[in-house]
Amino acid sequence: MALTKERLERLVATSPDVVVGTAGDGTVVYYNDGARDVLGYEPQEVLGSFVGQLYPSLPEARRVMQAMRGPEHGGVGVVETFQTTFLAKDGSEIPVAISGTVLHDDAGREDGTIGFAKDLREILHKDKLATLGEVAIGLSHEINNPLAVIVNQAALLERDIELLAAEKDVSVEMERLDAMRREVSRISEILARLGEMVREESYETVDYIGPARMIDLRDQRNREHGANRLAGLRVLIADDDMGICQTLSEILTHDGCRVETAHDGAEALAKLDTAEFDAVLSDVVMPNMDGHQLFLECRKRRPDLPVLLMTAFHYDKDHIIKRSRVAGLGTVIFKKPVDPDRLCQALLEAVEKKKPQR
Repeated sequence: MALTKERLERLVATSPDVVVGTAGDGTVVYYNDGARDVLGYEPQEVLGSFVGQLYPSLPEARRVMQAMRGPEHGGVGVVETFQTTFLAKDGSEIPVAISGTVLHDDAGREDGTIGFAKDLREILHKDKLATLGEVAIGLSHEINNPLAVIVNQAALLERDIELLAAEKDVSVEMERLDAMRREVSRISEILARLGEMVREESYETVDYIGPARMIDLRDQRNREHGANRLAGLRVLIADDDMGICQTLSEILTHDGCRVETAHDGAEALAKLDTAEFDAVLSDVVMPNMDGHQLFLECRKRRPDLPVLLMTAFHYDKDHIIKRSRVAGLGTVIFKKPVDPDRLCQALLEAVEKKKPQR
């Protein structure tokens, strides 16, 4: 099959790569279908305009022109796979590799340029995934073994605490061990998420500080699923600290809960008599009625109603937590600072645990 001039022109016009030609003054005189598909501009929006509009800045356009005329990137008047960035119509920046040449007229005068640009997004994406895979393997190897040691040591420490404590209250220490296990579990989930990203060849980045971005290692599906399970949940918060009430209310409302607040145990009981709730979230230390008393009253009036206690103290001097746990309390949350993920997960677990009994 002969490669005629007409066939060559048709191949260039329909190429998936970006092909742009300019006149000597820098105006665009050629713009193929691939350029339209990648950059989003229609030909009439580009033809006759200065080629600088296809770059994120004028200095970047000049950098490409200088590279094409210098000897460092393929020779004078030629540039080979020179990496730069194009600016699409929607404002996104597209990494490309340009190969092009300066054109001359019959007298040898510079008459324009022609450039072929390859969209590098997919290539760079796969390169990043390959790097991510290496990171995931390295992290799994270097971190999982120490994590196993931490879990084993926590189990031994829990046994020693039980043996040494005798009749003393160790509920706070046990909660600390539980918190350690939860954090180890979170680290394991992050490592698993890294591996999943590599297998699925998919990852997202989020803003970090300034222009910097970082890979989002949170599992979007789990977050959405958790939020859906919280939607419509009716929660009563009892805390004498109005700031804590407000903060917790905002966190749970954001995840779809319907929240009521009470500033002591008595007010909480009054609201329980007039409205239905799916769970109660109560402070441990409150005036008039502490968390243990509120928990016992809830057990009498609504035996199937989950109650979660919160405490800002790391010493249960009045044995409120211990007495509540002996009476059947399942969850204690150390609330300062508030951990939204822990709070929502604990709430979900408490509600789900009660469902079969209803």
